[in-house]
Amino acid sequence: MNWKEAHTDMRRKDREMSREFGIEIIDKSKYGVLSMVDEDNEPYGIPLSIVRNENTLYFHSAMDGKKVKVFKNNPNVSIAFIGETKIPENYAKEELDEIMKDESKAASLTSKVFTTEYESAVVKGKIELVEDEEEKVKAMRRLCEKYTPTKMDYFAVAIKSGLKITNVYRISIEEIKAKRKKYDIHGKEMKWGRME
Repeated sequence: MNWKEAHTDMRRKDREMSREFGIEIIDKSKYGVLSMVDEDNEPYGIPLSIVRNENTLYFHSAMDGKKVKVFKNNPNVSIAFIGETKIPENYAKEELDEIMKDESKAASLTSKVFTTEYESAVVKGKIELVEDEEEKVKAMRRLCEKYTPTKMDYFAVAIKSGLKITNVYRISIEEIKAKRKKYDIHGKEMKWGRME
């Protein structure tokens, strides 16, 4: 490992969060970006509506298409989930004007002004087609409860016709890496999993 790799790894560890934090990000994310390697050894990523049940992620798909072929050839996948993001307001305009007068303080502009607070979780796992009809219905119910909760009165009718033209996939979570960059009310970055 060279210095740059060690430094990068150290920075990642500095913002690493717990598995539980990663689970929270997965559950509140509106979508996940599924990344895989296609049959030509090219990267391929797509945003998907995903729901979690314990240590398993579920999503649905058409029964044919590029991703269906890729899943058959290489079941190893990675899914990125993004939680809250925002531009921090660590300084008032007057404070920024003062920083501009002293070049030795300019580094704080890069680290505390031209930056983004974020939370993310990246999951690694293997993808499998769900064959069991009962599991498929349960997965679709969870997806619909997450994304269309006000329409659940119509779920039973919709699933009867929709299930036979829909693939449902599961991903067993093998690893979750969660990260966060956030500042406290004093403009100090909250590192090492600090929550307050």
